[in-house]
Amino acid sequence: MGIQTDITQWLLLDWALVLLLAWLLIGAAGIWALRRFELVSHALFPLGGVVGLLLAGVAAAALFAPPQVAVLAVGLPTLPFHLRLDALSAFFLMVIGATAAGVSAFAAGYFRHGEGTPPGLMCLQYHVFLASMAGVVLADDAYAFMVMWETMALSSFFLVTSNHRVAEIRHAGYLYLLVAHVGAIGILMCFGVLQANTGDYSFANMRAQSLSPFWASVAFALALFGFGAKAGLLPLHIWLPEAHPAAPSPVSALMSAVMLKTAIYGLLRVLLDLLHTPIWWWGVVLLAIGLATALFGVVFAAVQSDMKRLLAYSSIENIGLLAAGIGLTVVFAAYSMRTLAALALTATLVHVASHALFKSLLFLCTGSVLHATGERNLGKLGGLMRAMPWVAWAALAGVLSSAGLPPSSGFVAEWLLLQSFLFTPGLPDSFLNMLIPVAAALIALVAALAGYTMVKFFGVIFLGRPREPRLAQAHDANAWQRAGMAWLLGCSVLLGLLPMPFIQLVDPVTQTLVGDGIGATVAQHGWLLVPTTIERASYGPVIFLVGVAASFGLAFLLVRKLYHGRIRRAAPWDCGFPWQTARMQDTAEGFGQPIRQIFEPFFHMQRHLPSPFDTQPRYKVTVEDHFWRALYWPIVDAVFRVARLVGLLQQGRIAVYLLFSFVTLIALLLVVRQ
Repeated sequence: MGIQTDITQWLLLDWALVLLLAWLLIGAAGIWALRRFELVSHALFPLGGVVGLLLAGVAAAALFAPPQVAVLAVGLPTLPFHLRLDALSAFFLMVIGATAAGVSAFAAGYFRHGEGTPPGLMCLQYHVFLASMAGVVLADDAYAFMVMWETMALSSFFLVTSNHRVAEIRHAGYLYLLVAHVGAIGILMCFGVLQANTGDYSFANMRAQSLSPFWASVAFALALFGFGAKAGLLPLHIWLPEAHPAAPSPVSALMSAVMLKTAIYGLLRVLLDLLHTPIWWWGVVLLAIGLATALFGVVFAAVQSDMKRLLAYSSIENIGLLAAGIGLTVVFAAYSMRTLAALALTATLVHVASHALFKSLLFLCTGSVLHATGERNLGKLGGLMRAMPWVAWAALAGVLSSAGLPPSSGFVAEWLLLQSFLFTPGLPDSFLNMLIPVAAALIALVAALAGYTMVKFFGVIFLGRPREPRLAQAHDANAWQRAGMAWLLGCSVLLGLLPMPFIQLVDPVTQTLVGDGIGATVAQHGWLLVPTTIERASYGPVIFLVGVAASFGLAFLLVRKLYHGRIRRAAPWDCGFPWQTARMQDTAEGFGQPIRQIFEPFFHMQRHLPSPFDTQPRYKVTVEDHFWRALYWPIVDAVFRVARLVGLLQQGRIAVYLLFSFVTLIALLLVVRQ
C-alpha cells in the first residue's frame, strides 16, 4: 500500500510535467496552422483551456501530498533542472491552471482576427507563456528558475507587442522587457548570495545554509528589488500601466492575474522558505512599500480615462496589498507568533486567488467592450448595459469583488487581512504596536478608494446613455467569450460564498511556511468564517447573501402590494428638466476630479488651456507620474551622455581603431611585466 502511495505521489509531478509539455505541443501546433483562424481559435485555444483545468486539478491534489522532487536530464552538464512540487508551488500552479482555463476559452472567441500577429504564432507565444509560468513555480534550482523566468519575460514581451506596427505598443514592450531584465539581475544576485559560496545553486542547498543577518538582509533586499520589478511595486511600477493596455485583453488578463503572482510566489519562496529565519524589520519594509504602492495605484486608477489603464493601476493597488500581507506575515513569523502569521498568510493567499479571478474577468470584459465598440476611452463609452447585458452583469460581479464588497471573494481577502491587523497590539515591540494600526487605517482608505474607482469604471461604461451614436450597434460577447467569463465568474462567486473549504485547501501552504494554519479553526464553525475564535470575529457570507435577498424580496412584495403592480415607464429626467443628452451626464474626468484635487501632490498635472482663436476650444488636463521626471528621466539622460562619450571611440577610421589596439596592447604589456 505504501509503495502504491509513493507511486501516486510521484505521478502528480509526472502529470504536471506532461501537462506543461501539452501546452508546448499545442503552441507548436499553432505554427503548423499558422493562418488557419478557425483551427487555432476553435480547437487549439480551447484545448489549452482543458489542459489548464487538468493542471489545476493535479495541483489541488498535490496540496495534500508530501513534497515531490525530480531531476531532469536537461540543462548544463553539472547543473540539470531540479523540480519540486510542494504545497506552495501546488497552490500557485492551481491558480495558474484555473485562470488559464477561463482565459483560454475567452481567447478562442477573441483572437479570431489575430490582433496584428498571425493567429498560429500568437498561439505559440501564448502557450509558451503559460508553460513558462508553470515552470517558474516548479523550478527547484536557480538555473531552472532563471531559464523559466526569462522564457516567461520573452514570451510575454512578444504577446504585448502583438500589434507591433503601432509605435506606442513597441515602446511599451521595450520598456517592459527592460524592467524585466533589470529585475532578473536582482533575482540572480539574490540566488548568488543564498548559495553562500558553495557553488551549489539548488534550492535544497540554499535551505541548508545559515546566513548571517547581514547577508540574509542583502538577499532580502535583492529579492525585493528583483521580484518587485516584476510585481510592479514602487518605484519599479512604470512598465505596468504601459504594457497592460498595449497587450490584447486575454494577455492583459494573464499578465495581471497570473504573471504578477509569480513575483509574489518568488517573494514567499525566498523569505519564508529559502531564508527560513526572517527578521522583523523586513516585514516593516514590505508593509511600508506595499501600502505606498497600494495607495499610489488606487489614486492613479481613480483618475484614469482609459479603461485598461484603470485596471492596470488597480492591479498595482492589489499587488501593494499582497506585499503588505506578506510583510505582516514576516513580522509575526519573526516573533514566532505562528497562528497570527498563518492568519496573515492565509489572507494573502486568498487574495492571490481572488485577484486572479476577478481581475482576469474584468480584463476580459474590457476586451469584449473593445471588440464591440473599438473604444477603450471612457469618455466615449456609456449605456452599454442595454447592448451588452451579458458582459455588463459579468463586469458587475468583478467590480463588486474588486471593490471589496460582501459577499464577494475580494471582501473575504480584505476582511481576513484586517483581522490580522487587529492582533498586532500583542507584538512585543511598542514601535510596531503604534505603527501597524496606522497601516490598517491606510488599508481601509485604499479599500474605500477602490470602491470609488470601481463605481466609476462600471457606471461610465455600462450605465447612463451612449456617448457616441455608434455604441447602439454594439454586440454582446460571443459563445466562447461567455464560456470563459462564466468560468471565472463562477469560481469567483464560489470563493466569495464558500471561503471555508478554500481556506482548508490553503492550510498545507501555511503549515509548510510558518508552521501553523487556521484550517482546523475554520472547519469547526460550519457556515461561519471564524479566523481565530468566535468571540473575536466571524463572518457568514451565505447568511449575508440570504439576508440581502430577503430584503429585496420583501421590498418587491411591498411594492407589488401597495401599488398593485402598476408600472409607469418614462424617459429619465433631472430636476424637472426632461430634455437631456448624453453630454449632460457625468464623465470619467469629472468623476475623478475630487480625487485629483485631494491627492494633487501624487500627480504631475499639465493643464492645456484653450486658445481664444480655437474654433472648438477644449480644456484638457494631463495626469503624469512623478517617478518619470524625478527618477527615470535623469537615468535616461545619464545613459545618453555615457553613450555619446562611448560613441567618440567609433570614428569610422581604421587608423584610429589601430591606434586604440596599439595603446591597449602596450598597457597590457606593462601590466603583465609588473
